[in-house]
Amino acid sequence: MSAKRIGIVWNPAKTEKEDLEAALPEGTDLTVSWYETEEDDPGESAAKAAIADGADGAEVVIAAGGDGTVRAVAGHLAETGADVDLGIVPLGTGNLLARNLEVPLNDLEAAMTRAIDGTPQRIDMGWVEIALPDGNEHQPFVVMAGFGIDAHMITETNDDLKDKAGWLAYVESLGRAVSASDVMEIKLSREGEDLDDEFAHTLIVGNCGTLQGGITLLPDADPADGELDVLILKADGVSGWLDTMKNMVWDNGIRRIVSKDDSAQSSDTAIHQRVSSLTIELEKPRVVEVDGDELGETERIDVSISPSALSVR
Repeated sequence: MSAKRIGIVWNPAKTEKEDLEAALPEGTDLTVSWYETEEDDPGESAAKAAIADGADGAEVVIAAGGDGTVRAVAGHLAETGADVDLGIVPLGTGNLLARNLEVPLNDLEAAMTRAIDGTPQRIDMGWVEIALPDGNEHQPFVVMAGFGIDAHMITETNDDLKDKAGWLAYVESLGRAVSASDVMEIKLSREGEDLDDEFAHTLIVGNCGTLQGGITLLPDADPADGELDVLILKADGVSGWLDTMKNMVWDNGIRRIVSKDDSAQSSDTAIHQRVSSLTIELEKPRVVEVDGDELGETERIDVSISPSALSVR
């Protein structure tokens, strides 16, 4: 059913309002309200206003911006339990949730039409809580969170090279990231169980598994299955990194296509698991990222999931 009351949360640094207005479907009886994001508030306050304004508020809140805007709007809708659908008009460089949900990219009209006319589907919402010097930080994520080289892989890979070379583009960024990553002791508690000892330089927890260029880090990830997928990387030295690349490119890439076997494969240096909650204690502080945004350094990370917390068109 097409929505009639639309709230559009848009990032003015990504596009002009006139371009979004031109992308709205013609000949439809829409009530549209507009809410700009701010540099220090990428969408939470705007989403709150979109829900509250008017006699009935918005039926759909459309996040028109990058991953930060989508994450902020989605987090507010999920946390408040608002009976409002999320629409996505992807305008960033990553557009990670849009890619995983197959929202049209580089086509404002197609994305806007889907946001208004698309069939709602329920997806899960991930949450991260970390301890910082000035208090705990509680933040949502819709795609991935973690520490280590994942932030480098997401933010430092050349976009033009990704478009041309696919997964090979990540080799270049991985090379830079490796020099800044060292294996350390970590302790993991899954579903509140006793802590287990592990060693890693990178740990990624994901609700979705695909990055730019079609790269799949978490092959089993399903945003609507009520679980989070975990990737632990512990490569050390040339042989270790060769094993990791084999696991990512062959075991969980080409092999899956050829054999039609969809199950994620682990190796000596790349371990895949599934959890509903995870506590991570680190030997030394590491920067935590959520959907490509850095939260700060911490020695403890608590990750959980809210199943079916968000309705997306």
